Amino acid sequence: MEQQNLTVLKEFILMGITDRPELQAPFFGVFLVIYTVSVMGNLGLIILTKVDARLQTPMYFFLTHLTFTDLGYSTTVGPKMLVSLVADNTISYNWCATQLTFFNIFMTTELFLLSAMAYDRYVAICNPLLYTVIMSQRLCQLLVTISYLYSCFLALVLTIKIFVLSFCGYNVIRHFYCDVVPLITLLCSDTHEIKLIILIFASFNFLSSLLIVLGSYTLILAAILRMHSAEGRHKAFSTCGSHLTVVAVFYGTLFFMYMQPKSKDSLDTDKMASLFYTLVIPMLNPMIYSLRNKEVKNALTRTLTSEAKMAHKR
Repeated sequence: MEQQNLTVLKEFILMGITDRPELQAPFFGVFLVIYTVSVMGNLGLIILTKVDARLQTPMYFFLTHLTFTDLGYSTTVGPKMLVSLVADNTISYNWCATQLTFFNIFMTTELFLLSAMAYDRYVAICNPLLYTVIMSQRLCQLLVTISYLYSCFLALVLTIKIFVLSFCGYNVIRHFYCDVVPLITLLCSDTHEIKLIILIFASFNFLSSLLIVLGSYTLILAAILRMHSAEGRHKAFSTCGSHLTVVAVFYGTLFFMYMQPKSKDSLDTDKMASLFYTLVIPMLNPMIYSLRNKEVKNALTRTLTSEAKMAHKR
């Protein structure tokens, strides 16, 4: 055991999505399309919110950062997963630590951005006359900055705590990317402290952000029910419809993944859930905000029309 504790690992082997060779090529094609659409959709939404003057509002300021985090964690995982399906399924020790760090940064940031966006919708519907005063540029920047700084701190703590411990000689990660739980199973050192840290932070992150979302939407619903105008209620629902859809999908996936009873089949279920929130959700979010949001559709129309006119003049 002493010899194992001193084992210096230079790389890990990712088990990937499937160990069936006949499925690897089809999976590669499907997930390449999903990742490509995700990148194009998120980059397009970021550019659109930057170039259209009518989208320079707190809601779209938060949306820009939400799409950036979607792009961030899907890119942290996606390209390496695609390479592992058709070529090299190993990942270096340092890159594994880097992947773990950035994935946790983007995922944690997204949780708190969603809660900040819920608060923004609460102010917009419940205090419309004071909206520009309350949701000032300074407050929006502060909320985003705190989210990033806290996420960086947490990600670095987790990564350092894991990678300063001793790994045994076994280096096969039962996942398609370097995640906290699969890595902990490879440790020879006492993992009680790191497991406790993960439990505390994961519970705080999930519950605090979820309570802000639920509290905001409870107040929003109460305000909508007090409205006498059907048109006013419809406008209020449409104002927060896109965000509510994104919240339901994201938190629903996390709840399903972490609250399900653990069993022998839970590893495959976790992989499917992880695939959904690392690749599918980042692809869906731009679509949800584009298809369910008139302001985004109008901005896209204005931008395309403007580009067409400029091209015609040339």
